[in-house]
Amino acid sequence: MPQRNFLQYLIVTAKGLAMGAADVVPGVSGGTIAFISGIYEELIETIHNIDLGFFKIWKKEGFSKAWKHYNLSFLLALFSGVFISIISLAKLITWLLEVYPIMVWSFFFGLVIASIVYVGKQITNWRLGVIVALIIASLLSYLITIADPIGSPESTWFLFLAGFIAIIAMILPGISGAFILLLLGAYTAVIGIVTQLGEGITTLNSSLFLSALGKLLIFGIGAVLGLKMFSRVLNWMFKHHKNLTLAVLTGFMIGALNKIWPWKEVLQYRMNHAGEQIPFIERSILPQNYDGNPQILYAIIFAIIGFLTIFLLEMIAVKKKTPNT
Repeated sequence: MPQRNFLQYLIVTAKGLAMGAADVVPGVSGGTIAFISGIYEELIETIHNIDLGFFKIWKKEGFSKAWKHYNLSFLLALFSGVFISIISLAKLITWLLEVYPIMVWSFFFGLVIASIVYVGKQITNWRLGVIVALIIASLLSYLITIADPIGSPESTWFLFLAGFIAIIAMILPGISGAFILLLLGAYTAVIGIVTQLGEGITTLNSSLFLSALGKLLIFGIGAVLGLKMFSRVLNWMFKHHKNLTLAVLTGFMIGALNKIWPWKEVLQYRMNHAGEQIPFIERSILPQNYDGNPQILYAIIFAIIGFLTIFLLEMIAVKKKTPNT
């Protein structure tokens, strides 16, 4: 693993800030940012190497030696940036979703459409099995979006499950953790919890801070376990069944477009942590059936902006990759 000085670790933290910003937005993958910024392979290798051997080295050669051996300074610098970014942006995203929902969801819709194109283009062999996998994944994903939620998005076990599954996106260029949270119906709840944590820190409200921290720790434990369990499996899948894996990812994104369709009709509400009524079960409707101003022109503009965002990221990634080929 590379040895770095303080300035180099600051650069890693800056890359973490970019990854955190990406992970807050459905459609932009933190894994893609890691890939573009040249730290993807080191991130995967470092995560792979973490095991209980850390404590053996600590006991025999000291904590400092164990820390260096497992490249934990890199992870600390990177995830500090990710954490700061998510905390900073969560409140903004929450506010935007409340005030400009159609424009925000249209932007997300454009992002995911572009991600579908980006991931789908990497499939090099469109054999029957790959096509069948894409169709099955699309149908399964769509069925998840129309199914009744399996639990409250703020319940303990649901947060653990959401973290366990969503973290997979951290190691997959092309699919975002926020997208998986959307698919599970946990996106607004998790963003809300992160916003609470930020408010608890800025207002010095210890009860609000501890409540949010407890929920995020549950989410984090699920994420750590998911990351450790799935990293090897996903890397093996990419090495041995890449086209099939990409087809499944593409299919999941196609089916989930229903979840981020900007125009919704609320069928059922639920009570959130603040005692407010918020949408719980929704269905997609045509813009002309929307109760209010459908803002079709703005929706188109923001969807195009979202699409072009991924397009530009892909161009940067290609430029980064070209000198090494």
